[in-house]
Amino acid sequence: MENSLSQILQLPKRKLIVSLNDITLNKNKNIENIVFILMVEESLGSAGGRGGGSGNRKIDKIIGFKIIEGKEVKIFETENTEIIEKFDIPYNAVAMDIILESGEPFVIQGITDSEMIKEYLKIINSL
Repeated sequence: MENSLSQILQLPKRKLIVSLNDITLNKNKNIENIVFILMVEESLGSAGGRGGGSGNRKIDKIIGFKIIEGKEVKIFETENTEIIEKFDIPYNAVAMDIILESGEPFVIQGITDSEMIKEYLKIINSL
């Protein structure tokens, strides 16, 4: 799998994003951020929009990045089901505009939530 945050965000696989701040990956911007990507397992019967649908929204991988001074550092990655189950899933995620490294806008499904980020960091610090 790709390693940069921008590449992972643009993968066609379904994913939910939780970030501390709005996501701007342009290297000229010194916006500090923490971003977690929850990769959604593709399964039969899952409803994309969730409204009245059936099936489960199951996370099969979580990747975390910290962005400081325009540089991204991977701070966490797991496919361990027992660890993944400790993370709350952001069921209230909405369409979210981000800015890619190229400066182009891109739409993802996610939320900015400082409390959820704090909880995620507590989980990874306890491992």
